Amino acid sequence: MRKPETIERLYLDFDGFFASVEQQARPSLRGKPIGIVPFEGVRTTCVIAASREAKQFGVKNVMNVADAKRICPDLILVPQTPDLYRRAHNTLLAEIGSVIPIDVVKSIDELTCRLDQRQRYDPEALSGRIKDRIAQYVGPYITCSIGFAANRHLAKIAGKQDKPNGTTIWHPSMVPDVLHPLPFDDIPGIGSRMEGRLRSHGIHDMQGLLQLSPKHMRKIWRNVSGERLWYALHGYDIQAPKSERGMFGHGRVLPLDMRSMASAYSIARMLLVKAARRMRNAGYYASRLMVWCQGFKRSIGDQKKLPIVSDDHAVLTALRSIWSRLELLVPPNAKIVRVGVTLGDLTLGDQRQLDMLLDDDVERRREERLSKAIDHLNRKYSKSLVTRGPWTPPKGGHLGGKISYTRIPNPEDFW
Repeated sequence: MRKPETIERLYLDFDGFFASVEQQARPSLRGKPIGIVPFEGVRTTCVIAASREAKQFGVKNVMNVADAKRICPDLILVPQTPDLYRRAHNTLLAEIGSVIPIDVVKSIDELTCRLDQRQRYDPEALSGRIKDRIAQYVGPYITCSIGFAANRHLAKIAGKQDKPNGTTIWHPSMVPDVLHPLPFDDIPGIGSRMEGRLRSHGIHDMQGLLQLSPKHMRKIWRNVSGERLWYALHGYDIQAPKSERGMFGHGRVLPLDMRSMASAYSIARMLLVKAARRMRNAGYYASRLMVWCQGFKRSIGDQKKLPIVSDDHAVLTALRSIWSRLELLVPPNAKIVRVGVTLGDLTLGDQRQLDMLLDDDVERRREERLSKAIDHLNRKYSKSLVTRGPWTPPKGGHLGGKISYTRIPNPEDFW
């Protein structure tokens, strides 16, 4: 395995992305502590993202609204606008791409680039050009922190060290010593459970971790991820394994006036149609549907096996079956706060193998053609023009297009 002798990677992480985009787009919010929430009028949910002004008071992402208001009474609650974040993301990619080719977009607020010989020689100038480009052509209220290192993993860790709006450069000669003072939670791949496992093995700091052998780390992690992390932390050019699609799903916090089982079902139904649409567009079929509901006191869920399907009729029939069972578990006046649906056990279309009799199912093939025809019409007019059954999105919209750190919404998520 190759060990680079110079920096080869850049990792860029936007600072408080959702809140900073809101402040850039809305001058009245600039310089003020703001917290992004699911929709207007919430009191019992959490702050999805906080601005740097709010963070100075101790407000954190995914903090209960009541707790956030207690430590920051002037906190302004701003309903999410996911399509704005999607458009800002695409604009930022275009501007950064004019300075350096983007290698991988990791999430809506993170990306990584490979460096050429000239860029490796002067990373400070490259960082300055990127930041200047964003400030000039997008806006000065959206900033980013950039890390440079021999590999992507180290560059990501480096980028966390000087936030917000910082630049950190770790040359290979500085590794692994530069990692010794860091806490475990600064290292991608070490969560709270893994930290507990490390401590149970007598490893209490990064210096102790870095003294282990690759095989020892593999043993502690109980899989090859530990060994891969060892090589990454020691500066080797290790590439992340290609990930395969595992599911398509959507979830949503319910508005205050839609927290009954009946209203939750109507939301779940529309979320499932959107998930199935995304799945078909990606060329997949599902063999399992999972549904969950979350109340104030407990969560319930159920699932149903599917015969490798993609059409709306099949998944909605399965949803009705699951929902009838869930209704038996919920008291009549129970309040449902969140609902979610997931299509899993995926199969690519060219790998689909069906029972001979099922493959001859005329009705199934007709439903698949009908779903694809509906998708075509909706795509042509860029809205949910044709749907199977009622289509009455809740107040505030964001049905399937909600704020997300891990998935970048598509335009059709907002139809």
